[in-house]
Amino acid sequence: MSEDDRSVARERVIESMEQSAEVYGLSRSAGRIYGVLYFSEGPLSIPELVEETGYAKSTISNVTRTLTRIGLIYRRSSKGGGRRVHYTAEREIWFSLQDVFQQYVHREIQTTLRAIQRAEAQLPDDAGTEAERIEELRETYEDLREIVTLASDFTAAELRDALESYDR
Repeated sequence: MSEDDRSVARERVIESMEQSAEVYGLSRSAGRIYGVLYFSEGPLSIPELVEETGYAKSTISNVTRTLTRIGLIYRRSSKGGGRRVHYTAEREIWFSLQDVFQQYVHREIQTTLRAIQRAEAQLPDDAGTEAERIEELRETYEDLREIVTLASDFTAAELRDALESYDR
């Protein structure tokens, strides 16, 4: 594979990371910065990230602060006690995704379940089809809550092993 081929493949993955970042409530710039750090051979400083991404220093500072807070990147002081900090990407992102499941997805499921339960409580006894559909929806969200809880409690390998051992 040529250097151009590797560069194209790398860029394709980074663009995907930009799109994924939006799904998780982050900016596209967060996805790009994480991607650049993920593929970097070593830690990068803010000026190096500015050069790699073309973003303003203020954007890099804000995004690295956010990514550090959620555990997708790590902040390291320069060797020898220098003032310049460097950043590295967390390569085992399953743990970060578990946090996203717990913080965002689980919260959304809980909010929806509360709304469904309030709706069920307000239904008259003769609600018929509406009551059945709302009950099906509640059961689906309860199942989804359980799936998200399981995904948050196990490593990716443990989940994969469990699914592979499941006999349909």
